[in-house]
Order: sequence, then structure tokens, then C-alpha cells
Amino acid sequence: MPGSYQNQKAGDLNFLKRLNLSAILETVRRAPGVTRADIATQAQLTKATVGTAVQSLLNQGWLKEGELQKSSGGRPGRALHLNDDHYYLLGAEVGVHGLRLVACAPSGQVLETQHEPFPCTTPDTTAASLGELLRQFTHRTSLQHRDSLGIGVALPGTIATDEAVLRRAPNLGWHDVRFMELLRPHLPEATGVWLMDNEAKAAAFGELYFRTGAIPESLLYVSAGTGIGSGLAEGRHLPLLTRGVQGLAGEIGHTVLQPGGLYCHCGNRGCAETLVSGWSIRATLGIDEKDDLINRLTPRLQEPMVVHTLRRAGEALGMLLLNLHHTQNPAEIVLGGSLTRLGPLFLDPALTYFEAHQHRLLGTAQRVSLRVIEDSTFVAARGAAAQVLARAIHDQALPQATHGSS
Repeated sequence: MPGSYQNQKAGDLNFLKRLNLSAILETVRRAPGVTRADIATQAQLTKATVGTAVQSLLNQGWLKEGELQKSSGGRPGRALHLNDDHYYLLGAEVGVHGLRLVACAPSGQVLETQHEPFPCTTPDTTAASLGELLRQFTHRTSLQHRDSLGIGVALPGTIATDEAVLRRAPNLGWHDVRFMELLRPHLPEATGVWLMDNEAKAAAFGELYFRTGAIPESLLYVSAGTGIGSGLAEGRHLPLLTRGVQGLAGEIGHTVLQPGGLYCHCGNRGCAETLVSGWSIRATLGIDEKDDLINRLTPRLQEPMVVHTLRRAGEALGMLLLNLHHTQNPAEIVLGGSLTRLGPLFLDPALTYFEAHQHRLLGTAQRVSLRVIEDSTFVAARGAAAQVLARAIHDQALPQATHGSS
């Protein structure tokens, strides 16, 4: 995520004040219920600086006070929390088979969701449809008296984030698309942060950034859906995403597992997606693109061909998980995507393979946590919303509430 420090002059008091506000918000976000004294200690700021900044954030509607907290010495302090009643974040995911929308409070609490089946065609048509859905979405009752901090969009492809360009999305057939520029005319009144990112990277960011309490040092999100992708987020303060020089980092679905194998949508042969992906399962079992894959497969789970196909796909996924463990070595792996809804026939071979092989290289019993999200419908959209919050806190002047504060 781009920083805002390069063009600041030494001794710029406004910049230093904003830096302090950002540090205080991050401290409260990561540890809800901290007091002013806690913040002064953790952020290494004077109590006077913290007191002034906290009052400003209370007036702006960013924070709210809670109950008195016991003190080991001195006066008790009031617990501080992010104020979920004034601002909201919009996140959207453009999928191959649908559009997903989510509105979150700053704490990450989901306020509203919408899943619209939509066969994505051209970028222009998709942007128009998403814009109309977002216009209707923001008029929902729960959002009427809140201020939007901005919009984040997750897309299934390689993103050049510095240029805001979707370089290539093989499963959509899109190339070099400035999607946010296509979307903006359909939302002329929208304000705040505008950003887009790869769906697996957005999901990884959100899963780490919205975490409180025991926060892992790094988190790898694996998206198993129409295609297969991954994103690695590192850092407990402001997570950094591994991108690579061309944005290709995490394109695990296009690593080769079977040299000389079937052709992939990307043009290469034997990619992982030819073995484990929604589109490869559809092709093998003759399921039309217009039909819901899970609904079509559920009554067929006893068929030998279905059992064989899902087991083979699961084993391939297990290989990918092991490869990611060896090459990225994250503290935690999170597996999501629509294919997790296929259940044990698909998941058991993947998890069994990973568990059987993850200790071979190091020869240690220390286990890497692997968590499966059974319903990850809105994980990527929520992650894009998390990126909006991070950008609002760190890279831009903090907006002030227009609906008053309580």
C-alpha cells in the first residue's frame, strides 16, 4: 500500500499530528478497550499529546468511550473503541459468476451484504451493473446515517496497483482494464478512498487486518474457486502484501503441476488450475457455466466419476498448500473460496496430503495452522473494505463525520 511520507517536509506539524492520529487509531483498532494511558505507553507518546488527539478523534466520530478501567496506579481511564456508528466501508468482489457487495463498520463488523449472480461479460457492462448495485446498496436503512470512507473492489486477476490497472484476468478474458475509471461515472457522488486489488490478496489483507487479540506474524489466504489464487499478508501493524515486480506473486493456480498437461486459460499447459479449479471440475463433469457448480454436484456425490474427480482435485490442492508452505512459510494458512463448500470429498484429500507432508523438510512437530472457511462468499469483498480503512487511516487526511457524534 503506497505511503504518504515521501513528500513531507521535516518538522511539518500537520503531518506529525496526522501521524499521531493514525497511530492512536491503529492502537485502538488492534486492542479495543485500551485507555489513554495504555495508548501513551504503547505508541510512545506523551499523555498530553494522546489526550488532545483522542478528544479530536472523539469529536470527529472516529472513537467512542466505554466503561472505566481499573488502574494499577493513578486515576482510572475510560476504555476506548472504534465508533461503529458513524463510518462504513464499501467492498465489492467481481467474480466470474457473480458480484458480491459488503458494507463494514470500522471494527470489521459486517453491516450489509448482497450476492448477485451475474455472468460477467465485458468490463464496461460489469462496471455499469456493479455501479447500479452499489447505488441501491448504499440506500439501505442501516447505512443512511453513516458516512462512507470509500470503495474497494476485488478482482480475479493480476493487478498493477501503482497504476490501478487489471493486467490480466484469464478466467474473465479481460486485459489491461482500468476498472475503477469505468466504475466512477456510475457513482458520481461517491467520495473517499477508491482502490482495487486482486481478490486473494484483498482477502489475505482483510483476514489479518481485521484480526484482534492473537495476531499471527503472517497469513496466507488461498482462494479455491473458479480459479486458484493466493495472497500473503505480513505484519501486525499495517500488513504488507507480497506482490512481485509484475504483480504475479500468489498466482499459484498458474504454477505447473503436470508438464505437458491440459491447456489452461492462461495459455500454458499443465497449470494447477487444470487439475483443481471450478472451471476444470465443470469441464471434467460436463457442468454448464450457467449452472451453480455446488448445487449441481450435491446430488451427484455418490457417482464414481464425481468422487474420483473431487479426490484428484483435492490431492492437487494439497500439493499447492504444501508448495506454499515451503515457499512462503506463513504463520497461518486460511483456505477459502467456493470449492470449500464441496465438503469432505474435496477437502479431506487436500488436508490429509498437507498434514502428512508439512513436517518432512524441517523434521519438527511444530504445526502450521490451517483454517478452512466454509462460507467465504464475502471474504474478498470484506478484505477490499479493510484496505479502504487502512488507506483512510494511513494515507489520507482523516475525514470528519457529517452526521454528528454521540
